[in-house]
Amino acid sequence: MLNVLFVASEAYPFAKSGGLGDVLGALPKSFPENVDARVIIPFYSTIPEKLRQEIKPLHHFQVWMSDTLHYCGLLTCQYEGVTFYFIDNEAFFKRPSLYGYYDDGERFCFFCRAVLDSLPLLDFKPDIIHCNDWQTAAIPYLLKHQYRMSFPKTKTVFTIHNIKYQGVYGFHDISHYLHLGFLPSDLEFYGKINLMKGALYASDLITTVSPTYAKELKDPYYGEALDGVIRQLDHQVVGIINGIDESVYDPHTDPALFVPYDLNIKKADNKKALQKYLGLPIRSDIPMVSMITRLVEQKGLDLVANVIHEILQQELQLIILGTGDFAYEELFRSVAYNYPNKMITIIDFDEALSRKIYAASDFFLMPSKFEPCGISQMIAMRYGAVPIVRETGGLKDTVSYFNENTKKGNGFSFATYNAHDMLFTIQHAVSFYHNFPILFKKLVNNAYTSHFDWKQSADIYLSYYNKLME
Repeated sequence: MLNVLFVASEAYPFAKSGGLGDVLGALPKSFPENVDARVIIPFYSTIPEKLRQEIKPLHHFQVWMSDTLHYCGLLTCQYEGVTFYFIDNEAFFKRPSLYGYYDDGERFCFFCRAVLDSLPLLDFKPDIIHCNDWQTAAIPYLLKHQYRMSFPKTKTVFTIHNIKYQGVYGFHDISHYLHLGFLPSDLEFYGKINLMKGALYASDLITTVSPTYAKELKDPYYGEALDGVIRQLDHQVVGIINGIDESVYDPHTDPALFVPYDLNIKKADNKKALQKYLGLPIRSDIPMVSMITRLVEQKGLDLVANVIHEILQQELQLIILGTGDFAYEELFRSVAYNYPNKMITIIDFDEALSRKIYAASDFFLMPSKFEPCGISQMIAMRYGAVPIVRETGGLKDTVSYFNENTKKGNGFSFATYNAHDMLFTIQHAVSFYHNFPILFKKLVNNAYTSHFDWKQSADIYLSYYNKLME
């Protein structure tokens, strides 16, 4: 039996702000029976009450950090066959949001220390500790330099979900939480501490969430000043594509939909129902294009903003759902106000509504500047919406341009980060919808039957885990 402990700052359904939560909710339960995969996250006050009732106390202890003893509660529950553990400290985790606080560095240094201090209290001895993103990056470093005597054989894996966020802090801001008397070279980053850099040097294996993103990280354009480190450690960096939980995202059974459906039966009913729900003209003869995204530059919103009026000159309906930068929120609200029959902007994070939009859409637009993996395009295809994407990261690995001659491919894409290249691709997709209905039906079927279940990815992870244990 191989014991793997996943450590993360979020995991669905307990806490989720984005794709990381989805990964930690789905990957651990996708391994075969010879792997005991468990998860440990902070015990946030935002965990839904229905789930909190299932979480039971296990132990409590104290964590020595910065010359102070901090209370720590250790709680646990079972969810869909997976054991979850929770690190409890109200001063750090009883807050209305998961992130975005002035003391995030202290909060997650505490979390990392608490995880390591909790291990002797578990009836579970991990062979591998699999850490995710900067909030857990102190664990490989601390394990290598301060806890190795306690866990001499434990291996660490560190996954980069988005290298843009690295946990960079001034030396005097967090050095005392890491018990540092000086700034070591494997943490040093332009005179500051970079937690992710420390994890990269300390881990036994580095993974990221798509093969293309693993290659891109060696390029200064994508590497966010850590490209040199990635190139140096290239021999232990591997890209493994994320998946989605196809039992959660299932148009046959999804209770959020207006009408659960099979691809050829009743998908059109969802489009009609959503048009009515949002107050759009009820038309089956024009395509519905959607974006469900954070409204930030990374997601290609500047491209969309530059040609939004040209997009809306076409015979289509555009729906944007998301929250983010105020400038983008106001811009897309304003444009939608001026095109009431063609565009709807909804500034909200609404999981149920997002499912309705996926199910109703003909196309899903995702023109990201960079995209480590991307889950939205996979969900869109699962609901029969054809993706229009930029060829970067996981988008390049999951979406292939439809070839009208071979009838292969599951979407449309463009390579250069350019507004007019994106516009041309959208125009081509809309023209294809109007002029080639039989071929479009084939394309939709190709997207719908593209499977991104977690089992294949879990098998790849397992092969790497086994190599570490040899």
